Amino acid sequence: MSPSNIAKLDTSLWAATLDKTSASSSSASSGAETVEEYVKSRGGDRPIRKVLIANNGMAATKSILSMRQWAYMTFGDERAIQFVAMATPEDLKANAEFIRLADSFVEVPGGKNLNNYANVGVITKIAQEQGVDAVWPGWGHASENPKLPDTLNTMGIKFIGPTGPVMSVLGDKIAANILAQTAKVPSIPWSGSFGGPDDGPLQANLNAEGTIPTEIFEKGTTRTVEEAVEAAKRIGYENGIMIKASEGGGGKGIRFVDNEVDLRNAYIQVSNEVVGSPIFIMQLCKNARHIEVQIVGDQHGNAVALNGRDCSTQRRFQKIFEEGPPAIVPKETFREMELAAQRLTQNIGYQGAGTVEYLYNADSNQYFFLELNPRLQVEHPVTEGITGVNLPATQLQVAMGIPLYNIPEIRKLYGRPDVFGTDPIDFLEERYSDIDSHVIAARITAENPDEGFKPSSGSIERIKFQSTPNVWGYFSVGANGGIHEFADSQFGHLFAKGPNREAARKALVLALKEMEVRGDIRNSVEYLVKLLETDAFKANTIDTSWLDGIIKEKAVAVEMPSHLVVVSAAIFKAFEHVKTSTEAVKESFRKGQLSTGDIPGINSFNIEVAYMDTKYPFQVERVSPDVFRFTLDGNVIDAEVTQTPEGALLATFGGEKHRIFGMDEPLGLRLSLDGSTILM
Repeated sequence: MSPSNIAKLDTSLWAATLDKTSASSSSASSGAETVEEYVKSRGGDRPIRKVLIANNGMAATKSILSMRQWAYMTFGDERAIQFVAMATPEDLKANAEFIRLADSFVEVPGGKNLNNYANVGVITKIAQEQGVDAVWPGWGHASENPKLPDTLNTMGIKFIGPTGPVMSVLGDKIAANILAQTAKVPSIPWSGSFGGPDDGPLQANLNAEGTIPTEIFEKGTTRTVEEAVEAAKRIGYENGIMIKASEGGGGKGIRFVDNEVDLRNAYIQVSNEVVGSPIFIMQLCKNARHIEVQIVGDQHGNAVALNGRDCSTQRRFQKIFEEGPPAIVPKETFREMELAAQRLTQNIGYQGAGTVEYLYNADSNQYFFLELNPRLQVEHPVTEGITGVNLPATQLQVAMGIPLYNIPEIRKLYGRPDVFGTDPIDFLEERYSDIDSHVIAARITAENPDEGFKPSSGSIERIKFQSTPNVWGYFSVGANGGIHEFADSQFGHLFAKGPNREAARKALVLALKEMEVRGDIRNSVEYLVKLLETDAFKANTIDTSWLDGIIKEKAVAVEMPSHLVVVSAAIFKAFEHVKTSTEAVKESFRKGQLSTGDIPGINSFNIEVAYMDTKYPFQVERVSPDVFRFTLDGNVIDAEVTQTPEGALLATFGGEKHRIFGMDEPLGLRLSLDGSTILM
């Protein structure tokens, strides 16, 4: 199978991601026609022409789209950079979009990611065999494994991201907290600094091996339950305690407690969840917002903060919506957060894109360091939308050795009249241009909100989404594709932009209402609309516990009136009955069987719909070719029904028009009614 044989999905919708007046508008403006010329003119030293994408799904799709866009805008040739993709048999079968986008692909073993995208041996072997100049790791999988950059470095292949030692120390949350405190970034009371008068924050710089000195590191850990109990006593249970595995992530290795008994039990649970990881404890920051600062460091000691994002809408520590700029934080406070992030980035010699994450209390206007993610994040297009800086392309240029102040899009953001100039920018002293827009993003996932957001897998026949000047998005699957059991549940991301938060919110609501996903999977689209229309989200009064509270209380639900569901199901069943019966009569005629006994059953028949433990027997009459009359307990409903070329039924009844899809499954009828999915 080659990429050209894979069904195409319209990727032009991504064109709106960046400002069309982007600084890197043409090779004529930059004076460079090749990658080599561009790198030399920008002060770099390492041209990169061929990249291995060591990831799949959303990450692989977005990276190729963004870097191709940059290549075309800069050189007039979107193929100036060649991309080699890794693809599992499951990805090939699921018609993964990134395979089509790449110039070539190498099939890798299937199954869990340790066999493929998280396997450093597999990645480095392919990188060497394919003769690539660099490897782009994306997010997840091996993107935070220091063995990958270390191994590539010995092979002379560039890793598009931080160095191995820096990644290693940041991958450990205890070490990251110590480094943050050293850079004078505020920290919430934790086992490495209780906030008392005689225990100033732990401080240490990286040693020659690129690690935190052991004796200082150990002061931040709680190696036993008793050490954790002692640390909790000093911190206090008043606000609650978080027990965290230093090597945890993605919701694993983290527990909340508010008393010693629960702490003792939870400590053991965390130990078993992330085996071998050091454990630390920290005070819970109540009513906290999750605020991020997007940073990029280069090979010359520069660090830039490209505004940030508010990711407070979370379910079990997994983000649902992301938005920027963080409107809840006063500008001057956010500037302090940016400067603290830049200091930390510079202190450790960080290279590439990363995210400094904070907990922010809006009532007290205080912020505390949470962690530094040493990679790009899936929500980075929010930052692209408000700053006009193409982040994967920026990663690529930094990897080529180009100083940040020589990257045209960054120079434009900082108001430099000559975006292709080379005069330095002091990112700690100068401020970028004011942000005059707002972006809100929604993750599109294959999850079932009715069953605790349980992931679902299966086929996707079609994704109906129309980009507009205000809303754009991208998807990791093409037509007639799907989500396999080893894939991430997220298969799409929408981004709505407006002059302010409310305008962006409304644009996103409209886009989600118009969106339609056909296939076996369940998705959360309708639920997202309900969340966006809550009073709390509109007023921006949420915090990181808001969504979990809503789910626990079932305060938000996607409900369709029972009578509407039942009638729509009856219409689908009636239409299918007529279609099947008509084809059966035609087939008998084709065989020379001229009996007409079955014809009356096409126009007059009975059907039964079962819903919510109740059975509804309908008598159906066809009044005309496209009008069905349904009778139930003496009540009569006429429905005019037409079928669209894509198979949807457009049914008009009760003075309203509805769009209906149906699919008979072993467990019953899966009905899609006006974009909402109902299992009957």
